[in-house]
Amino acid sequence: MTALFALATSLLWGLADFGGGLLSRRVPALTVVVVSQTIAAVVLGAIVVATGGWSEAGPRLWFAVAAGVVGPVAMLAFYKALALGPMGVVSPLGSLSVAVPVGIGLFLGERPGLPQIAGILVAVVGVVLAGGPQIKGAPVQRQAILLTLVAAFGFGAVMALIAEASTTLTGLFLALFVQRVTNAAAGGAALYVSVRRGTPALGPEGFPYGSLPAFAFVGLADVAANGTYSLAAQHGPVTVAAVLASLYPVITALAARFMLGERLRTVQAAGAGLALAGTLLLATG
Repeated sequence: MTALFALATSLLWGLADFGGGLLSRRVPALTVVVVSQTIAAVVLGAIVVATGGWSEAGPRLWFAVAAGVVGPVAMLAFYKALALGPMGVVSPLGSLSVAVPVGIGLFLGERPGLPQIAGILVAVVGVVLAGGPQIKGAPVQRQAILLTLVAAFGFGAVMALIAEASTTLTGLFLALFVQRVTNAAAGGAALYVSVRRGTPALGPEGFPYGSLPAFAFVGLADVAANGTYSLAAQHGPVTVAAVLASLYPVITALAARFMLGERLRTVQAAGAGLALAGTLLLATG
């Protein structure tokens, strides 16, 4: 069950990133975050009311609030790092987020077997290579590296926090709702400040109302990924769940290949193969 839920997480996150990237070509990335997370919060609110999730309210929800605050900060740091570039370095470094939940799992006493350790190492190398690391070219700005590391830590922290936010399914719905409301509020505040400083909130063509289903997909896929990751971490070792969930860059690269016709570089194809090999080792270990 851990492998199944974690792989579902990587699929959902990969597709959400792909969709968010496409939308960010038409409107600012911060606007994409706010609109998609607001839609997700509304849908989750309806689910919480329907399932009676309010009865699960308790101190654990502070983990969800923390995840909701950290998430937008990590996203903004990552987008800023991508803007500074080069993306071929920034994107693979972002996958270092897996170190946070894996480190926590090891600290709490999880001890994966040798096949799983091998699978973790192979999968992490595969994820980094799948991002298409740039070996030659323009030098990387120190600020871009620092922002990427901040983003990676933030993404990893969100994975760890949301896994602690609930112990039941209805409680998970409530935790995800609280996280999304916090996400939308924090992102909205950042967007307000950005607009006050003169940055437009919309693209040159205004708001693409015809793309609302795409906004909804991005927000709901992202929240579903958080949910399946929480279930994966609850059903098995966090070290395994975190690594399998971190395969989402492979999904994003494959989506770009088959839907946009982008060609995978040799290093990316090799990385995808290694990630698959690592996944098999983890699943059978």
